Amino acid sequence: MRRHFAKNLPMTAEFAGNSAALPDTATGSLIHPRWVRVTHWINALAVLLMIGSGWQIYDASPLFNFIYFPRHFALGEWLAGALLWHFAAMWLLVVNGIVYVTLGIATGRFRRKLLPIRLHEVMRDLGAALRGRLAHDDLAVYNAVQRLLYLGVILAGIVIVLSGLSIWKPVQFKYLTAFFGGYDTARYVHFFAMASIVGFLTIHVVLALIVPKSLRAMIFGR
Repeated sequence: MRRHFAKNLPMTAEFAGNSAALPDTATGSLIHPRWVRVTHWINALAVLLMIGSGWQIYDASPLFNFIYFPRHFALGEWLAGALLWHFAAMWLLVVNGIVYVTLGIATGRFRRKLLPIRLHEVMRDLGAALRGRLAHDDLAVYNAVQRLLYLGVILAGIVIVLSGLSIWKPVQFKYLTAFFGGYDTARYVHFFAMASIVGFLTIHVVLALIVPKSLRAMIFGR
């Protein structure tokens, strides 16, 4: 029965030449294993805490005169309170992020889900998305735009952590700070990494509302 079912599965990029992908999808049920769902929601909480407290920290010493974050969108109420929230969320994000990335690499999930990324596929799927014609029938397979965005936000997360460390301890991490071009430049890198993550979250939430079954899959796994 299983052999007959697997034989009739569509040969998507998730399956082609990769038998390791079969346990997640051949049963037609499990899309996100438990470790993915747990780390996903912990990451979501940590990122929201860091963004809110980061906006309060930014307001204490803004980089741009035309950008200010209203207090009711920020977290911490004042600089010292925001720093406490920021550092607490930082450790949550770092520890959970290490677990997520390690398991993603060790299980081969990143390789199966996020690679390869080809420019012509990104342009094709982006055009289909803008016309409202991008299919979401198989949630186990990411389209090219999803692969690019997910890989991009992982890289942005790494950059924001490293640049944050160089800002937090510019003397202790002087080589890291120098890598980012100094303390002042590291602040700009940190800000734009934050902006890219906020942009990703905005798109992510909008798509979850458009395709609600993707949200159910991240909650229940199926």
